[in-house]
Amino acid sequence: MQNLKTFLEIPYDKLEEMNLKAKENAEKKSQKELEKEYTAYLNKEKGIKAITVCFTDIEGRLHMLDYDKKFLLDSLSNLTFDGSSIRGFTPQHESDLRLEIDWASIRHMPADVFGPGKVIFFASVLNRDRTPYHSDFRGRLKAYTAELKKKQGLTAFAAPEIEGFIVDGENAEQNYMVEKGFSLISSGGYYHSLPMDKLRVFIDNAAEAHRAMGFKNEKDHPEVAPSQFEMNFSYAEVVRTADNIQLYKLVCRQVARNMGMTATFLPKPFMGINGSGMHTNFSLSKNGKNIFHDAKGEEGLSKNAWDFVKRLLNHAPEICLVINSSVNAYRRLDPHFEAPNQIKVSSVDRGSMIRIPVANEKTARIELRSVAPDANPYLLLFTMMKTGLEGTPLKKDESKRDRMRFLPDNIYDAIALCKSSKFITDILGEDSKDKFIQFKQLAADRSPKALGTTIKRTEVIYHHEVTNQLLWNNF
Repeated sequence: MQNLKTFLEIPYDKLEEMNLKAKENAEKKSQKELEKEYTAYLNKEKGIKAITVCFTDIEGRLHMLDYDKKFLLDSLSNLTFDGSSIRGFTPQHESDLRLEIDWASIRHMPADVFGPGKVIFFASVLNRDRTPYHSDFRGRLKAYTAELKKKQGLTAFAAPEIEGFIVDGENAEQNYMVEKGFSLISSGGYYHSLPMDKLRVFIDNAAEAHRAMGFKNEKDHPEVAPSQFEMNFSYAEVVRTADNIQLYKLVCRQVARNMGMTATFLPKPFMGINGSGMHTNFSLSKNGKNIFHDAKGEEGLSKNAWDFVKRLLNHAPEICLVINSSVNAYRRLDPHFEAPNQIKVSSVDRGSMIRIPVANEKTARIELRSVAPDANPYLLLFTMMKTGLEGTPLKKDESKRDRMRFLPDNIYDAIALCKSSKFITDILGEDSKDKFIQFKQLAADRSPKALGTTIKRTEVIYHHEVTNQLLWNNF
């Protein structure tokens, strides 16, 4: 039978080449130049059937709309959607919001993961009058980085180490039952699994897709816990890094589903073994030079870097809800499993919330270890940068003995600390802060404050990356 569909399917090696070239384009050209180039390309390329446009809500869920190519190109000035249908966006009486394509964010997608004939763009969310929407933290991160570049010549770079688990069965989170729990698909651990077992095949397939999308992977391996994985991709400017985080998790979930399994980024889906984190490496550059490096500085870091660290340490309790934004995340802050719950900095102690990795002039950075893999990456990096650059540094009181400080061990305390923080209000804005806390409180109210030794069904099925409308309405 004749193949009736001739949609674009690009080999992985060609995909990687195209996506890396697009990244170079984004670094050299303006939005107007990129728009002209890519609208011409989309008009010409007959094999593209739809354009996926995505944005992220305040809690960190990725939302995607597929536009008919011709319709999108004809309607670029008027791409609207109903913001009242998105948790954490507009109320019903002022529901219309707009989408503005970020032409620098184009990715060509692997056809075996996303379907043939697809390209994807990220978008900024705008109000009806085309002003930036205050609860769109991708837009706010992008604006903040542009301001830093213009006024101070600074560019922020980040690279996350995102851990997750593979569990047996599709929709394993939505179907979670306390009595049965999740089923591990591998009993292996750090760095070892048989070459063709389910975990290794999953990692291979997901990593190949990530490389094809221009992630520039550095290493991919099973993690410490059985059925756990980590795939590291290269340092990038912070907005692209946050986009990569969203696409990383999306690809992992789809590849796992194709194999009849679930990729979960719950911070602690199993008791008794290590949880999953998203250690976030960060540095600042000026005129191409890493300003976090000083060969003569303590641990090879500059005063700029140490000031950044001291501000993060000082405000750590207030920002904890941003970096650990689910009920389940507080199970991970368990000192028995290398939990980074101590409010301190160290080059060796992995219980410290900030670690100083061994580095050189090029790689000098700080590593924020307390981040859970389910954090909103845009909100995380925006808050991290605002805190590190504009917060109040921690000062040592020489008249008092040092006393170890710890991050909150439950979401209720984290909510209370965030709610009472004027600093968080100043950097997020009162409305966005109140909305974020409101949704965290709704999730918290479905689980007990004392987490106990059993992972509750409520902390899984009402998780912001897992839930759907039906589950919430069944509470």
